[in-house]
Amino acid sequence: MYFTARIIEDRMEEAALTLRRLPNPPGSGPKGFGQSWPEYVHEARHAYGYHETRMRVIPSAAEIQRMEECIDWLRFIGPEEARIVWLRAEGWRWRQVCIQAGCVRQTAWRRWVAALQTIANHLNKQEKTARRAAATKNAADERAAKPRENGSETLL
Repeated sequence: MYFTARIIEDRMEEAALTLRRLPNPPGSGPKGFGQSWPEYVHEARHAYGYHETRMRVIPSAAEIQRMEECIDWLRFIGPEEARIVWLRAEGWRWRQVCIQAGCVRQTAWRRWVAALQTIANHLNKQEKTARRAAATKNAADERAAKPRENGSETLL
Protein backbone atom coordinates (compact mmCIF):
# COMPACT_ATOMS: atom_id res chain seq x y z
CA MET A 1 0.00 0.00 0.00
CA TYR A 2 1.31 3.43 -0.90
CA PHE A 3 0.81 5.96 1.90
CA THR A 4 -0.13 9.58 1.26
CA ALA A 5 -0.61 12.47 3.67
CA ARG A 6 -4.40 12.14 3.26
CA ILE A 7 -4.32 8.44 4.19
CA ILE A 8 -2.17 9.23 7.24
CA GLU A 9 -4.60 11.98 8.27
CA ASP A 10 -7.59 9.62 7.99
CA ARG A 11 -5.83 6.88 9.96
CA MET A 12 -4.89 9.37 12.70
CA GLU A 13 -8.52 10.54 12.96
CA GLU A 14 -9.65 6.91 13.21
CA ALA A 15 -7.03 6.30 15.91
CA ALA A 16 -8.22 9.29 17.94
CA LEU A 17 -11.83 8.09 17.66
CA THR A 18 -10.83 4.57 18.70
CA LEU A 19 -8.92 5.90 21.71
CA ARG A 20 -11.97 7.93 22.73
CA ARG A 21 -14.20 4.83 22.45
CA LEU A 22 -12.03 2.62 24.66
CA PRO A 23 -13.71 1.76 27.95
CA ASN A 24 -12.67 3.84 30.93
CA PRO A 25 -14.78 2.72 33.88
CA PRO A 26 -15.13 5.01 36.88
CA GLY A 27 -12.33 4.48 39.34
CA SER A 28 -9.87 3.19 36.76
CA GLY A 29 -7.84 6.41 36.81
CA PRO A 30 -5.57 7.77 39.50
CA LYS A 31 -7.26 8.13 42.88
CA GLY A 32 -5.75 11.43 43.96
CA PHE A 33 -7.26 12.89 47.11
CA GLY A 34 -10.62 11.50 48.04
CA GLN A 35 -12.47 9.08 50.18
CA SER A 36 -12.49 5.33 49.94
CA TRP A 37 -16.15 4.91 50.84
CA PRO A 38 -18.67 4.41 48.02
CA GLU A 39 -20.97 7.27 47.07
CA TYR A 40 -24.08 7.42 49.28
CA VAL A 41 -27.45 7.45 47.50
CA HIS A 42 -29.50 10.37 48.81
CA GLU A 43 -32.74 9.85 46.89
CA ALA A 44 -34.69 6.68 46.11
CA ARG A 45 -35.11 7.55 42.44
CA HIS A 46 -31.32 7.42 41.99
CA ALA A 47 -30.92 4.11 43.81
CA TYR A 48 -32.38 1.93 41.07
CA GLY A 49 -30.68 3.36 38.02
CA TYR A 50 -33.40 5.81 37.01
CA HIS A 51 -31.00 8.03 35.20
CA GLU A 52 -30.02 8.57 31.62
CA THR A 53 -28.17 5.64 30.09
CA ARG A 54 -25.28 6.01 27.73
CA MET A 55 -24.63 3.53 24.95
CA ARG A 56 -20.98 2.88 24.25
CA VAL A 57 -19.56 1.07 21.23
CA ILE A 58 -16.37 -0.74 22.18
CA PRO A 59 -13.76 -0.83 19.37
CA SER A 60 -12.74 -4.13 17.85
CA ALA A 61 -9.30 -5.68 18.18
CA ALA A 62 -8.41 -4.66 14.61
CA GLU A 63 -9.32 -1.03 15.36
CA ILE A 64 -7.20 -1.07 18.51
CA GLN A 65 -4.28 -2.56 16.58
CA ARG A 66 -4.55 0.17 13.90
CA MET A 67 -4.72 2.80 16.67
CA GLU A 68 -1.54 1.47 18.28
CA GLU A 69 0.15 1.46 14.89
CA CYS A 70 -0.81 5.11 14.30
CA ILE A 71 0.42 6.15 17.73
CA ASP A 72 3.70 4.40 16.94
CA TRP A 73 3.99 6.49 13.75
CA LEU A 74 4.29 9.64 15.86
CA ARG A 75 7.86 8.66 16.74
CA PHE A 76 8.91 9.54 13.18
CA ILE A 77 8.34 13.24 13.87
CA GLY A 78 9.30 15.67 16.61
CA PRO A 79 7.22 16.19 19.76
CA GLU A 80 5.83 19.59 18.67
CA GLU A 81 4.71 18.23 15.31
CA ALA A 82 3.29 15.10 16.95
CA ARG A 83 1.22 17.28 19.25
CA ILE A 84 -0.14 19.29 16.31
CA VAL A 85 -0.96 16.11 14.35
CA TRP A 86 -2.73 14.52 17.33
CA LEU A 87 -4.71 17.65 18.22
CA ARG A 88 -5.94 17.88 14.63
CA ALA A 89 -6.79 14.16 14.65
CA GLU A 90 -8.90 14.72 17.76
CA GLY A 91 -10.82 17.41 15.87
CA TRP A 92 -9.44 20.54 17.52
CA ARG A 93 -9.92 23.77 15.59
CA TRP A 94 -6.86 25.54 14.23
CA ARG A 95 -7.17 28.40 16.71
CA GLN A 96 -6.90 26.06 19.72
CA VAL A 97 -4.09 24.11 18.03
CA CYS A 98 -2.17 27.36 17.52
CA ILE A 99 -2.64 28.34 21.15
CA GLN A 100 -1.38 24.94 22.32
CA ALA A 101 1.55 24.93 19.86
CA GLY A 102 2.47 28.56 20.44
CA CYS A 103 2.63 29.58 16.78
CA VAL A 104 0.50 31.27 14.15
CA ARG A 105 -1.97 29.35 12.03
CA GLN A 106 0.13 29.25 8.87
CA THR A 107 3.15 27.87 10.75
CA ALA A 108 1.02 25.26 12.51
CA TRP A 109 -0.53 24.22 9.19
CA ARG A 110 2.90 23.93 7.50
CA ARG A 111 4.23 21.82 10.39
CA TRP A 112 1.14 19.61 10.24
CA VAL A 113 1.45 19.01 6.48
CA ALA A 114 5.21 18.42 6.75
CA ALA A 115 4.70 15.97 9.63
CA LEU A 116 2.07 13.98 7.71
CA GLN A 117 4.35 13.84 4.66
CA THR A 118 7.32 12.79 6.81
CA ILE A 119 5.30 9.92 8.27
CA ALA A 120 4.15 8.88 4.79
CA ASN A 121 7.75 8.95 3.49
CA HIS A 122 8.99 6.79 6.38
CA LEU A 123 6.20 4.25 5.89
CA ASN A 124 6.72 4.09 2.12
CA LYS A 125 10.45 3.60 2.62
CA GLN A 126 9.82 0.77 5.12
CA GLU A 127 7.36 -0.91 2.76
CA LYS A 128 9.76 -0.60 -0.17
CA THR A 129 12.54 -2.19 1.90
CA ALA A 130 10.21 -4.99 3.00
CA ARG A 131 9.13 -5.67 -0.60
CA ARG A 132 12.76 -5.73 -1.75
CA ALA A 133 13.68 -8.19 1.02
CA ALA A 134 10.71 -10.41 0.16
CA ALA A 135 11.61 -10.37 -3.54
CA THR A 136 15.22 -11.28 -2.75
CA LYS A 137 14.05 -14.14 -0.53
CA ASN A 138 11.65 -15.43 -3.20
CA ALA A 139 14.40 -15.30 -5.84
CA ALA A 140 16.76 -17.21 -3.55
CA ASP A 141 14.06 -19.83 -2.87
CA GLU A 142 13.45 -20.25 -6.61
CA ARG A 143 17.16 -20.69 -7.27
CA ALA A 144 17.41 -23.28 -4.50
CA ALA A 145 14.39 -25.22 -5.78
CA LYS A 146 15.48 -25.20 -9.46
CA PRO A 147 17.50 -28.29 -10.48
CA ARG A 148 21.02 -27.76 -11.78
CA GLU A 149 21.67 -27.82 -15.49
CA ASN A 150 23.71 -31.03 -15.32
CA GLY A 151 20.64 -32.89 -14.02
CA SER A 152 21.56 -33.27 -10.35
CA GLU A 153 19.38 -31.87 -7.61
CA THR A 154 20.56 -29.12 -5.28
CA LEU A 155 21.16 -30.34 -1.74
CA LEU A 156 20.39 -28.02 1.13
